[in-house]
Amino acid sequence: MRVLVCLLLMVMPVVAGFRAAAVKVDITPDTPQPLLGYAARQSTGVLDRIWHRIVVMDDGRETFVLVATDLALVSPSVYDEVAGELEKATGIGRRQFWWTCTHTHAAPEVGPPGVAKLFLGERYQHASDAEYAARVKRLLIEGVKEARGKMEPARLTWGKGSSLANMNRRARDVDGTIRLGLNPDGPVDREIGLIRVESLAGKPLALVANYAMHGTAMSGLNTLISGDAPGVVANYVEDKLGAPMLYVNGAAGNITPIYTVYPDARSAHLGEFRVLLGDKILAANAKLPPARAMVSMQIEEEWVEIPRRAGLGWPEDLGAYLKDGKLIRLPVRYWRLGKDAVVWAAPLELFCEIALKVRERSRYRHTWFFGYANGWLGYLPTKAAYAEGGYEPGVAPFSDEGEALLERAVLRRLR
Repeated sequence: MRVLVCLLLMVMPVVAGFRAAAVKVDITPDTPQPLLGYAARQSTGVLDRIWHRIVVMDDGRETFVLVATDLALVSPSVYDEVAGELEKATGIGRRQFWWTCTHTHAAPEVGPPGVAKLFLGERYQHASDAEYAARVKRLLIEGVKEARGKMEPARLTWGKGSSLANMNRRARDVDGTIRLGLNPDGPVDREIGLIRVESLAGKPLALVANYAMHGTAMSGLNTLISGDAPGVVANYVEDKLGAPMLYVNGAAGNITPIYTVYPDARSAHLGEFRVLLGDKILAANAKLPPARAMVSMQIEEEWVEIPRRAGLGWPEDLGAYLKDGKLIRLPVRYWRLGKDAVVWAAPLELFCEIALKVRERSRYRHTWFFGYANGWLGYLPTKAAYAEGGYEPGVAPFSDEGEALLERAVLRRLR
């Protein structure tokens, strides 16, 4: 009887059916492209190829699609377009489809700039490349279909590590002036959040690594297409792991790589991020607890309303994200894994203090924030940062009430 029970326990996870698969899709353009991040400039070549990395999971009740793309950002209207087409093609709804960008500043633009044009209009005087944008969207949908067709019985595990590859970037002068730079005394989030998907035989299928760091090791003087530091790290870990690694950026609004805004890959010490962050991811992955075949997922969405900055215009393509001309409607997603892990995500460049405070007060053992998710609605700094000034508060579309309103809404869900 004991042998029979053991055999049944071995079979049950396969029948109950957590399944998953992952794919990589090359989105490197064949022609010169306008690059996003810094001043307007055109690409002159390719340093390293850029990708959609896609993982599809299903726990028997919910299907969940997570994408990490080597782009700086996309407007929510671009996300909405792809989400609508994906639902028509596969039946997967927008709540179940999360599209994040690594925030590399060495990748092409895709679609309209959204809120960025309100503050940085001089960067968007040129026409966007509609053909390349269409290719990126088409390849994403095809990639989801491919991964869905490859799904197999799988297991899931999660945990954390840490790395010193990042630093606060709000440098303070003696007169209190805040500028973009390096601030080793400023707040920073150095936790690596890890979620590993593996086959029932223990073969890695995908690794999701969540770490807060701007994709700005190279400056605007670089004109070669690249995943920047996040892309270098993902490629390195994939070579060691034998499976796609989705680099999902965190609350990086005020966090920079420790080598930042250098004119080229060599002077930016780009390869060193393989040691600074890549090896730390691999070490933490090796220490994750045994994976589970019986995994329950819960995916939710809510809209948080935050007053718009006084006197600010609004892009026509983002009408669904503005209420009564005054309130920005911010979509916040939640992905719960079992009873001890939760991810919350928003189309934001969030200041790390907000994510850290949510993590500290969450009832979940593991609480991670996915930034640049499902579009981009700009920076959301702390209230204190608005008073201090500096670049990020100067280009944020939200009023200084944003920190309190977002934090209250998220903690209400997580508690």
